[in-house]
Order: sequence, then C-alpha cells, then structure tokens
Amino acid sequence: MSVLVRLLGPVDVLTDDGRPRQLRGVRRKALLTILALPAGRVVASRRLIELMWRDAPPPAVGNALQRHVSHLRTIVGRREAIVARPPGYLLDLGPEPTDVGVAERLVRDAARATRPEDRLDRLRSAVRLWSGPSLAELRDLPWFDDQARRLDETLLRARTELLTVRLELGHGPRMLTELEALAAEHPWHEEIAGLLMRALYAAGRQTEALAVYQRLRKALNEELGIDPGPGLRDLEAAVLRQDPALTAPPPAVVSPVPPAVVPAQLPLAVAGFTGRDADLATLDRLAAEPGAVVIAGTPGVGKTALAVQWAHRVAARFPDGQLYVNLRGYDPEQPVPAAEALAGFLRALGVAGRDVPLGLDERAARYRTALSGRRVLIVLDNAGGAEQIRPLLPGAPGCVAVVTSRDSLAGLVALDGARRLDLGLLPAADAVALLRRLIGARVTGEPVAAERLAELCARLPLALRIAAERAAAEPDGSLATLVKTLGDEQRRLELLDAEGEIRSAVRSVFAWSYHRLPPDAAGAFRAVGLHPGGDFDAPAIAALTGHDVAYATRLCARLARAHLIQPHGTGRYVIHDLLRLYALGLSPVIERPAALAALFDHYLAGAAAAMDTLHPAERAKRPRVDRAATTPPLDTPDTARAWLEAELANLVDVCAYAAAHSSPVHTIRLARVLFRHLDMGGRHAEAMSVHSSARRAARAIGDRSAEARALNNLAAVFWWRARYPQAAEYYRAAAELFRAAGDAGGESDVQANLGLVATSMGDLTGAAGHYERALAICRATGDLLGEGVALTGLGTAYTMTGDLERAAGHLRAALVLRRAAGKKDGEADTLTGLARIHLRRGDLDLAAEQLEAALVLYRRLGYPGREAGTLNTLGVVARRAGEPVRALRYHEQSLTLHRSSGTRRGEAAALNGMGGTLLAMGEAEAARRRHADALRLATEAGDRYEEAVAHDGLAAAFRSRGDHHLARTHGEEASRIFAAIGAAGSSY
Repeated sequence: MSVLVRLLGPVDVLTDDGRPRQLRGVRRKALLTILALPAGRVVASRRLIELMWRDAPPPAVGNALQRHVSHLRTIVGRREAIVARPPGYLLDLGPEPTDVGVAERLVRDAARATRPEDRLDRLRSAVRLWSGPSLAELRDLPWFDDQARRLDETLLRARTELLTVRLELGHGPRMLTELEALAAEHPWHEEIAGLLMRALYAAGRQTEALAVYQRLRKALNEELGIDPGPGLRDLEAAVLRQDPALTAPPPAVVSPVPPAVVPAQLPLAVAGFTGRDADLATLDRLAAEPGAVVIAGTPGVGKTALAVQWAHRVAARFPDGQLYVNLRGYDPEQPVPAAEALAGFLRALGVAGRDVPLGLDERAARYRTALSGRRVLIVLDNAGGAEQIRPLLPGAPGCVAVVTSRDSLAGLVALDGARRLDLGLLPAADAVALLRRLIGARVTGEPVAAERLAELCARLPLALRIAAERAAAEPDGSLATLVKTLGDEQRRLELLDAEGEIRSAVRSVFAWSYHRLPPDAAGAFRAVGLHPGGDFDAPAIAALTGHDVAYATRLCARLARAHLIQPHGTGRYVIHDLLRLYALGLSPVIERPAALAALFDHYLAGAAAAMDTLHPAERAKRPRVDRAATTPPLDTPDTARAWLEAELANLVDVCAYAAAHSSPVHTIRLARVLFRHLDMGGRHAEAMSVHSSARRAARAIGDRSAEARALNNLAAVFWWRARYPQAAEYYRAAAELFRAAGDAGGESDVQANLGLVATSMGDLTGAAGHYERALAICRATGDLLGEGVALTGLGTAYTMTGDLERAAGHLRAALVLRRAAGKKDGEADTLTGLARIHLRRGDLDLAAEQLEAALVLYRRLGYPGREAGTLNTLGVVARRAGEPVRALRYHEQSLTLHRSSGTRRGEAAALNGMGGTLLAMGEAEAARRRHADALRLATEAGDRYEEAVAHDGLAAAFRSRGDHHLARTHGEEASRIFAAIGAAGSSY
C-alpha cells in the first residue's frame, strides 16, 4: 500500500485508495511533520522531544514519544514505515513520501522542460497540491511556522512561474483577476507587478499597466525612499513606447547571482590512465544535455578515475568552474552530509560566509541560485544514495552533475531523470595494457603471466595498480612467480564462497600487498583506517601509532609508494574507501579506543596551541591542554591560522565522531577551544556543526555547564547572522543551565552576550540591565576579564544614549582591566568605544589616534569584522575633518570587510557611513541609494539603531534634493525610532 504524507494544507495521510486518514492532536501532527520533512533521514529523539514539547516535556517523555510513534504507525498502516534507528526514528515511505517532495520535483521538472506546454502541466500539478496554508494547524509553533513559511515561498515561486508560462502562451487577458489578487497579496513583489503590467498591456490596457508601475514606485519611495529595480523600469519604458517585444516571454526581474569566482576543485587525474575509450565516449553522449549522469559499478572498478579523467577532458565546456566532493557515502561511520557539502560548494562559488544559510533546504536553494545562468560541472564522488545527492543536483540548464556510486541509484534515474553508465570490469586487453604501462617491458615478455595477473586482480584498476607496484618493487622477479604467490594468497583467504569472486580478488590483492609491508608500516596502514576525517597528514598518523612525526612521515611515504594511500596536496594523504574498510577490519578492536584518544588529543593540542598564539589573553577561559609531541610549531599568527584552516574539516569531523563514539569530553573541550576561531572567522556552518556536536556530547554525559556553553556558542552564530530573536532564545536557555550548574562565569558571559543582542535590537535600557548583571557577577567572583567585557558593553550602551560622562568612566575602567589582562582584542574594543565618545565631543585628533591604535590590534589578531567597524568610524572622523575622499576610502574598505566576514549589521553601518560622506561631497542621489540599501539590511536584521540612522540619512539626502515632504517623512521616522530605543541620535 502506498502512502503520501500531506503537509501542504492540513496535515494528514493519503492512502493509495485516495482516502485521507485524519490525525487527531497537534503533537501527533507535529511528530509526523518532523519525521516527514527530512525525507528519509533519521531524526534524533531529543530533537523530536524538543520540537514537540518545547520547554515542558512530561515526566515520562520517552514513553509518551513511543506512544505517539505507535499511533502514527497505525495511521500509516505499516509498522515498518516508522523505523527506530539510533539516535531516533526514520520515516520510510519510499522515494517520494510527502506532497512537499512531489511539489518540489514537479517544479524541478518544469525547469528542465523545453516545451512551454510541459512546463505548464508540471507547474499546475505542483500548485494544485496546496489545499490551504501549509502546516495549517501548526503555525503557532515557531519551528513549524518557519517551515510553513518556506513551503509558502515554494508555492509563491511555483505560482509566479506558472503565471509566467501562461503569459508566454498568450493567456494574459484571462489571468488578470488572479494576478490582481496576487499583487494585492504581495504588494512589494516586483516580479508579480511586472507580470500584471504585461497582462494588462496584452489586454490593451496600457494606461492601467503604467498605473501599476506608478503605484509600486510611489509605495517604495514613500516607505523606503527607493525606486523599483532596473528590470521593472525597463518594462515601464517598453510599455510607454509600445515595444513589440512585450509579446515575447518576460525577462526575469531579478538577475542571477553574478559569478564571483571560478572554482577548480577537480583532483588530479590518475597517472597512467589506460583504456575506457568506449566509456568515455558514452559519458560524452550522456552528458551532452543538462542534468545528472550516474557512473555505477562495483567497488574498485575505477568509477572515480573515469569521472575525474572525463571531467578534465571536458573542463573547457564548463567555463564557470568545476566542483568536486567525496561524499564518503559508504563510510560506516561518517558519510559527508549534504548540508556540509553544500556549504563547501557555496563558498567555492563565491558566496560569502554570512550568506551560507544554516539549514539544508535553504542551502540547496541558495546553491541553485548561485548556479543560475552559469555553466558548471559538479562531480559528486562516492555517493551513498539518492537522498544524499538530491540537494546537490543543480537546477541550471548549463550545469551537469556526474555522480559515482556503488549503488545503481535507480530512484535518481526514475524520478530525477538521471542517465546511468554501468561501469564494468576493464576489458582484458585494457587490463594488460594498464599493467604494461605501470610495470614495463616484463609484461610483453611474459604475456601469459600478465593475463593471469590481470584475471587474479579481477581486472579492477585499484587492484591492478597495487599488484603492479608489488611487481615493480621486485624488478628481478618473474611475473609468473608473483602470479603464483597471489594465487596462493587467494586460496589461503578462502573468501570466494562468502563474499563473491570480485571482492575476494580485491581483498586478496590488498592482503598480498599488506603482508609484504614492514611491521611498522603495516601498523600505520591499520591506523589510517581509524581516522574519521577526509584526509590526514603524518602528525595525525604519528598520534595514532605512537611514533614520532619524522618516522610517521617515512611510513606515509612507504604506504603511498605501495598505492595503499594517495597523496592529496603537500604533506597530506587520502585513502580509497575500500582500503579504509580493509584497514579498519585489520585493526584490533581492543586497541582502537587508545589510538583514537591519542588522535583526538593530537587535534585538541594543535587547536589549543594555535588559539594560545592567536588569543593568549583568553587562555584561562579555554580548557587547559598540554602540547602533544605531534603538535607542530604554531608560534606565529600565520602558522597558527594556516594549521587551523588546513585541519578545519578534520576538526569538525572529530567533534562529530567523538560525540557519537564514547569520547564526549574531547568534543566538549575541542568545541570550547575552537569557539573564537569559528566565531571571528565567519565559519558559521562549521560553528553550527561543532557546537551542535558539543551540545549532544554534553547531554549524553549530563554536563549542564557544557551544554550551556554549547548553547551560548550556537547563539553567537545566530547573532552574527542578525537573527537576534533566535540568539536571545539560545542565550536565555544557556543562562538557565549555567545557573542550575552553579557556573557563575558562564552566567556572566551569557548576560554580557544578551546585552550585545539587546543593543543590536535597539533595546538600550535592556542592554544596560544585562551588562549590569554581568558586572555584578564578575565582581562577586573576582573575574576581572569578564568585568572588562561588561564595562565595555555598558560604555557602548551609554554612548548611544548620549550619557557620555558615564560611558567614558566605564570605558576607562575597562581599558585598565583589559590591558592588565593582556586581552588585545578587548583593548581594541575599548579604544574604539572611547574614540566614539571623542568623536561625539568633536575631539577628532584623539578619536583618530585611538581608532588607529585599535586598527593595528585588530589587524594583528586577524579580526576582519571589528577592523571593518573601526575603519567605518575612521571614515566619519575623516569626513568631519574635511577629508571626504579619504573618508570614502575608509567606508569602502569597511563595507568590503563586513561583506566578506558576514557582519550584516556592520554592512548596514558602513553603507550609512558612505551615505553621509557622499552627501558631504554633494552626491545626494548616491547618498540616498546607500542609505536606502542600509535601511533594507537594517530592517531585515531588526537593527533598530541602524534603521534610524538610515532614515536620518535619507531625510538629509531628500532635503538636499529639495524634496521636503520625503525629508520630513524620513526625519520623523528617525526621531521616532531614536526616541523609542533611547538613543541620542545618529553618531554619523
């Protein structure tokens, strides 16, 4: 019996007989929704409980959850449809279990269709799936409301695309009622306004089409002081001149994201690649059109080598770049999640760290947007299943994805239109040719033995390369002797009946090469199988084996010569997944915990050494970690940052692995050590992963203080993303846990952070209250470092309210404490705060002196976000000193840094700074545009102060242009907001 979970309206279940099965109770509907939306992924029980009961779970919540699961199984009609799989449950209803998935697939299919009629059918089918507001009964709950909004956006996109196609087919006059209603529902949506204008024009109502534009222009001007975008302005001009092109398909109002960089991520092609001419030709044919091509085949058959070889051959066809990721789909421990792969792809495509969304669906949408209008080749290597791949498939017609997998991925072929190449064994002649290329003339001299060697290797390229290395290492031996040895090895293993001929052959070759290794090299090979990351270096192997780094370096070179590991950049290596599994099987289970603990200690020690170099004043706030013998010299900022960046992916993997494999303390300590690097470096995606792992680890061992610290660190990510309500929610939850744990230092940190959030949201009175509470805790406990933080926050808040004497007193006291503690970033923060006071008082020389001193410290520490804020204030100082050209240069540098480091609030501030300077230069229109952009950002972020500054700047710009009505409107709004938040006006 097939079952469809319906979420696009009231939540229910539809069986194959077309009859809905009603669900009763909000929690049961919530449970079904949480399980259904991830589409085939396990949802942890803790997450289910958290979303279903929020802050008030019943005493026996685990039993209550099981009862709800049991009821859902009855409703669905199949017990096996909801699978208990640690750490939670999985909804297993087949490849397309929800109407959400059906709708998204139909929208994708429509984008791929070439005939307008086909697009029309698919989009109509998608839109008809909505039977009302998405998740209708659950929208009062915050998480569910966020999901419903996302689904509503999907509906709006589908409706807009459907109307576009209908207009293209000449249905304009019949669409007017629907378009007018939609435009009224979304009065700011320029694309819908453009469609309505086109439909009115097609109906012969030119005047009304122009009136739509004028209404939108007036609304935008009155509310935001901005004009419609260039696409809509061009459309108005076309209507005025009665352009015949208006009957052509409408152009997109919003331009695709311009290609910022051209990624070139393909790994090196395999040396000595031989044969496969027919398969390469098949790939040429299959990839001639957009979409996905699957290369499926048995492990070791050369899928990756073929994909990479072909990708290099056709790279010129994809001038906008090539993306590559090893998904490690058959790694028994940690396949690469699609969300993690998307984060890497987005950064490679030039998306700034602040713009990489936090959720999987949002990342996938941003990824498809980034690919729009571009010709990019995407290689998805070693995929485990269709669900891991689907979010990574491009929607752009100029892109091709090549997927390699042991699985045939029938669902991807059937449902997503992928084409498949089933890769067989190398033909006998090609297998012998590969041996000849790798071994040399001996193959020609012993053709029978060479053919037998190829058969013993099952004609698998991986096995052939390892066997060839064995033969090359014995140049005086005959191939016949080697063939006999390998044959004996196969018989000794006696695996033919248990695992099949091909796998037996591969393992025989592995064993043949492994048993020839010296004992220490064999031990290093076994150790490699334990490493949870994607790549590794010699110090990591030294930690796993107990050898010194120099000796481990020689062992890695020995394994690379035997083709048991592969070089992957300078001093780094990777291992084929088959070889990793083989190595893991050789590793004695009893020895694994100690080896992994040593590896985790190695990464923890390296991270701590790097952070001690970069942030020495915070050493007391981090766990005490002794330097390990394998820790490289990380005594300069450059070496420390280089190590952290090279090992970041491994550090993220170690945090996740240790949390899941009985080493939670390592995860907790490593997350605390890494906090500042992730926080100030804009690595928000990695921060979410690391601190979420730390939260799980802390819960597993019942460490409330550690859980609170993880929540505190997760909240920081939301603050950087200008998602202030979520940040405040996490900080408050952390404060409660810190209080329950009796952790006064943690509680003071959270109170100071809540003060920062309140300042960002324009609640200056609330901010002062949080900082006062933090100050009281720090003074009671003797925490001088925390006292300096609280005093700086208070000084900032009082500066904004205009109480400059009080602000200066707090900041001077903070400066003494922070200098005594050697906290250079804190010293720079306080100098910047004092400079802003001098700026308000008109003491420009002293303000500039303190800002330049802060700038030196921020640059030395590598804090681009705070450097950007200081540059912006220097711009204001230069402008008031009568140097607008220099001021503008400061603002431009500030804007660039804010955009790259992900500080949305700072970006708005830089734009406001630029606006003020441009107005001083007599560029009123340019100033207006900058303040309008700042207003958009500040409004989106909920930053009331910068919002008020933007209105103040717009008032000045309109006044300069003689538009006194708009000047008065914006001026009054600025005054209202400044009064509401208690601020003493703009500091710009």
